[in-house]
Order: sequence, then C-alpha cells, then structure tokens
Amino acid sequence: MLRKILFAHDGSSAADRALLYVEHLARQEEGEVVVAHAYDVPHRYATTDVYDELREAIEKAAWAVVDDAVNELQRGDVLARGVVREGAPARVILDVADQENASLIVLGTRGPSSTAELLLGSVSTEVLRLARCPVMAVP
Repeated sequence: MLRKILFAHDGSSAADRALLYVEHLARQEEGEVVVAHAYDVPHRYATTDVYDELREAIEKAAWAVVDDAVNELQRGDVLARGVVREGAPARVILDVADQENASLIVLGTRGPSSTAELLLGSVSTEVLRLARCPVMAVP
C-alpha cells in the first residue's frame, strides 16, 4: 500500500524521531523511501560576492543531512535514496511528493512561527493543507 514514502528531513530532532517511524513503515510495507531536504538561501545575499559560496555550503550541509538518513535506512535494509532541492520547504516537499507519486509524506513538527501553527509549525501546516496524499506529522 505504501509503495513510496517521502520523508522530509530538515535536520531537526523531530525529523530524527520521525525517521524511526519511516523505517518501521517502510519495512512493514516493503516500500521505498525518498529522503528530501529543502534549503533556501536568503535572497539578501544574492548580490554579494559570497552568494555562490554560501549556496554551496548550505547545499553541502543539506546533502549531509540526507545522506545520514539514507545510510541509516539502508543499514535497516530499507530501499532509500535522497533528494536535495533549493526552494521554500513546503513547496519543495509538495513538488517532490507529486513528482515521485508518493503514497505518504512523513515529516517532523517543529517550533511555532504563529499562534495558529503552535502545534505543528508553518511547513507542516502548509504540507498538511495542500498535499495530495496522506501526511504523517511526528512531534
């Protein structure tokens, strides 16, 4: 049933906790996991000389987060691969889920950015509202 699970990993402790659920679900369902990480370089640096260096450093850190999760899943005999994309996190998660035809999106919840997002966080809230497949949010 869960052929492909999109695991949105932002490097947070909530995402680390969600990884345990992802591994369990993927094993039970014999599904593939796509570990995705979105990064967004602050635009105020776009006209500076260090923009390309900053972008490369952020992308390198993003791949480190993804590679760690992929390796952890593979050690548990789960078929897994990673994707890193530049852009707004919720939009990237939704786009990758559509492109991969994900059966489920799993993400951790984080700190609030407004009262309405107190329990889930802004990215989680947007993904829950707009996703075309089920979403599992792990606190």
